[in-house]
Amino acid sequence: MDCQKSNERSASGLVPEQCPVAVLCGGTSTEREISLKSGASSAEALREAGFPVTVFDPARKEDLLTLMTGDFAVAFLCTHGKGGEDGTLQGFLDTIGLPYTGSDVWSSAVAMDKTKTKLFYRASGVPTPASVWLRKGEPADAGALVNELGSHLVVKAASGGSTLGLYIVEGRDELAEALQQAFSFDDDVLVEQFIAGSEYTVSVLGNSDPEALPVIQILPANGSFYDFEAKYAPGGSRHVCPAPLSDEQTDRMQRYAVMVHKALSCRGVSRTDFIMDDDGAMWALETNTLPGMTSTSLIPDAARVTGMDFPTLCTKLVSLALE
Repeated sequence: MDCQKSNERSASGLVPEQCPVAVLCGGTSTEREISLKSGASSAEALREAGFPVTVFDPARKEDLLTLMTGDFAVAFLCTHGKGGEDGTLQGFLDTIGLPYTGSDVWSSAVAMDKTKTKLFYRASGVPTPASVWLRKGEPADAGALVNELGSHLVVKAASGGSTLGLYIVEGRDELAEALQQAFSFDDDVLVEQFIAGSEYTVSVLGNSDPEALPVIQILPANGSFYDFEAKYAPGGSRHVCPAPLSDEQTDRMQRYAVMVHKALSCRGVSRTDFIMDDDGAMWALETNTLPGMTSTSLIPDAARVTGMDFPTLCTKLVSLALE
């Protein structure tokens, strides 16, 4: 289906009325409810931009069948977590020949796995905290991990999102308990050195020539870290954008985010989270290839600072998917 005509109606070159969009949200992961909220917000914005929109839930087989036989120009993905963000859904869409927003199968799978993502950080020269990768069923010596990484640690389910399966611990006893809990979310767990500092995030838009959006500083209302409640509850966190950084610090963090986007071969959009310690050192923590698109999400906030409202941002993502 040709969404681009000579009588271009938007800066992206798209004629929205001729570009039916299938918004995919829901799924079966632990992030289903957030995905539904992202889908509802994005569908509203796309309709406001003029696109014909139909919302589908990939957890429903009948919806997948309709996608296979329907006449859609693009799938707009708001699927978070396993099955929707890890390359599984992307592979299905590749098979039926339907373009989609966000990264391809390989990039989605790698970015979803925090243990693999950190390998690409290090290979690209992007600083990231020291860590150890553990597999379920293999011996894990909490004392040895404390000796190697320090007593203040972060335990993460390797493929968990929205900070689900994430624990900040002190000492071997708390570590042992956190490992047990994290393994209930995933068969792979990352134990990472805790870095004290301020939290930031940088969104990147683009395919072959990506550009970073303004840096956002995240100030959780609970005063601790950017957990599930801080991410999604109204008033759970405050986003400061542009972040109060020097020009050099801003340029460096944006450069790191673009380096990560390229190293992981991301398409459309990515968002990389950072910690900056008291000495000004920056540490990449994780990268999200399908970031949240709710009313409290970070990418719409960063885009808004550049003059890009939510419907325009969604239109941009559709345009990138069709490149």
